[in-house]
Amino acid sequence: MGFYEPHFPYRMRVGPRAQQCLKIQGKCQVQPDLGKINLMFSRTSIAVLVVATLYAGTCGAQSTDTCSKDLAREVPARRDGAPNGSEFVRRLAGLTDDEREKEIQQALLSGNLPSFLRQLHAVWLSNSPGDSAAAQVVVCVTPDYLAVGSDWNYFLTPMRLQTALAVAMRFHFMLPTPKIVDAIYAQAGTHLEPRPLPASDTMRTTTYYWQHNQLVHLQRADVGSGLGELIAGDKKDLVLTNRLWNYPDRVAIYGWHRPDGSPIQPLSTVHGWRYADYSHGVRLISDTAYVNGKPKRLLDLLQDPSLASILSGEGQLRNASVLINMLGRHRERSLPQS
Repeated sequence: MGFYEPHFPYRMRVGPRAQQCLKIQGKCQVQPDLGKINLMFSRTSIAVLVVATLYAGTCGAQSTDTCSKDLAREVPARRDGAPNGSEFVRRLAGLTDDEREKEIQQALLSGNLPSFLRQLHAVWLSNSPGDSAAAQVVVCVTPDYLAVGSDWNYFLTPMRLQTALAVAMRFHFMLPTPKIVDAIYAQAGTHLEPRPLPASDTMRTTTYYWQHNQLVHLQRADVGSGLGELIAGDKKDLVLTNRLWNYPDRVAIYGWHRPDGSPIQPLSTVHGWRYADYSHGVRLISDTAYVNGKPKRLLDLLQDPSLASILSGEGQLRNASVLINMLGRHRERSLPQS
C-alpha cells in the first residue's frame, strides 16, 4: 500500500474545527463520544487537508520590520508548475534513502518551497539583568520548518544534517542552537502539541514522513493557525552545539516542546549524521542578526565571549564557521580539531 494511495488510516484527537472542516468534504468518520476521527486518505483528500489549514482566513501575520524580506532574497522564486507537496511525495515512492535526500535537496535549492516560509519572524533574546552591558539580540527565523510545495499543498520535510546545511548555507541561513529553539517556542503565536507516532523501523520511511505531515496539517486546522504565523511544537530541531566537535559523525537534535514548555527531546547526539526520521524538522535562522538594533553576523555573535551566552546555553560555539563547514562535508574527509 503506497503512502499516497488509499488508505492511510490512523487515529488522532482533534477539536470541532477540524471535524467540521473535514466533515464538509465527506472524507472522515467522526466518533463524537471519543472526540476522535478515523481518516481514510485518498488522492483527492490530500489537497483538502492542506487547504484546511487555511480555512481560518488570512495567511497569517506578516514578518516584522526588523526581519525584512531582503534576508530571504537568496531563496529562489518557486517556478510555475513545480510539484506541490503531495505530488512531490509521490515522486519519492520507491526511492532509496540516498535518492530521497537528493530529491529533497534539489527541490529546496530550486526554490520549491511555500512562499510563507520567506516571511521571517523576529525572536528576541537578551542577557541577564545583572550583566554590566545590556544587550538585546534579535534573530530572524522562518515561521515553520522547511517544506516542499506550495502554500496550499506542502510537505514538511525531514532531512539529513548534510542536506539541511547545504540548503541553509546556499540561502545565507543557519541552524539554531537549543537556546534559540527554546526562545522560538516561548514567543510563537501558535503552539501545537507534539503528536509522536509509534516507534518502529518505519520511522524513517516516506510513509511515516507523510503521515506526520498530515497530522500537523490537521492540528493547524483545529487551532485556526494561518500560514506565515510563527508556529512551534510540530517537530524536533536539527541544532548546532559544541558536542559535535566530539561527535563529528553525528547529528544533534533537540526540542519538540510539550505544552508546559519542556522538550520531549533533550539535546542528543546519539544518531549518526545520515539519520533522519519523521519527527525531525529544519527551521532556518538568518545569518544576519541584530544587536541593539544593529546588524551583525550571527556566526560572529556565537563566538563573541560577551554575547554568545545570549544565544547558546553552552556559551561560545567554538570555531563556528569551521564546525559548520566540517559538518556539511562528507565524513570520510579528515576532521580538523576544535
